[in-house]
Amino acid sequence: MDRHAAQARCTNNLSGDFCARQRVVDSISAVPLQSLNPTATSRLEWRPVVRSPEQLRLHPALKELGWIGGMDEFTAAARLKDQSVPEPILITTNGTILAGYGRWQSAVFDGRHEINCIEYPLVDDEALQFIIRHHRSRCGWNAFVRIRLALTLESYYQQKAIENMRVGGKWKGLTNLSNADRIDVRQQMAHDAGTGTSNVDKVKAILHSAHPNIIAALQNDLLKIHRAWKWCKLPRLQQKAEFARYEEDLTQRKILHGLLPKPTSVSLDPAQVIDALQRLEARQPGSIDIRTSRSKRTVVILAQGLLQRPDAQKELERHA
Repeated sequence: MDRHAAQARCTNNLSGDFCARQRVVDSISAVPLQSLNPTATSRLEWRPVVRSPEQLRLHPALKELGWIGGMDEFTAAARLKDQSVPEPILITTNGTILAGYGRWQSAVFDGRHEINCIEYPLVDDEALQFIIRHHRSRCGWNAFVRIRLALTLESYYQQKAIENMRVGGKWKGLTNLSNADRIDVRQQMAHDAGTGTSNVDKVKAILHSAHPNIIAALQNDLLKIHRAWKWCKLPRLQQKAEFARYEEDLTQRKILHGLLPKPTSVSLDPAQVIDALQRLEARQPGSIDIRTSRSKRTVVILAQGLLQRPDAQKELERHA
């Protein structure tokens, strides 16, 4: 049946459910085929459905992680809110959300009763693999988050590797993987997460040994995997102290960057400026604030109106 015939059926009110399903089909054209097929699932295996927000749920791995994507998920949902035919949410048969967390949350917040969805017949392990691959290029889904999710599938990957070898007639009684096959499993996890195998090993070590503050920082994209991996070799209290110093230094650099003025034509000799400031501080104690930084360079920031003050100008001119 073509689209015009479907619209005619809707107009005649012969089937409300059919009309709802047809609206989902119409909306699929806006979704790239690649995004609908991140696993080996054939495009013919999905079907359009209409669900209520209450029927949908997070994948257990995401729920345990406390993760539903970055702010871009909600920004995108807000941007698409006024579309006449909203982009469908990708789900599994049991209502697990594969993609479209922001649109789901927006529907719950708005009190909507129906959501257009595309349903895939995937079990939980397959669904998580779909989720990881689908969000490889999404902002907010950083490498640490993707690897951490992939690691929850390690036993699934191992079992699939064993089944593949059995199907190929290799070691029919196999129950354990060789070292080489375990490397293949690690490579599969790295491939799905869109990262290198060394990062997979580092994240495993981090999850085993790192302080909770460091793991939270990695999840929120405030820290890089390599730095955290180096820290996780230290005792946990020392890790916490290292991260606190790093965070303080990062905050100071951000503040300093915000305070730095735009380049001007004013050229001052550092020795003259320091001498003038010493004299100013001698006359007005406490007027100059000095703070330390871990930066290798020493930067002197002059208050915006300092050079306009007559006494400061005289000090600078005296030594010019």
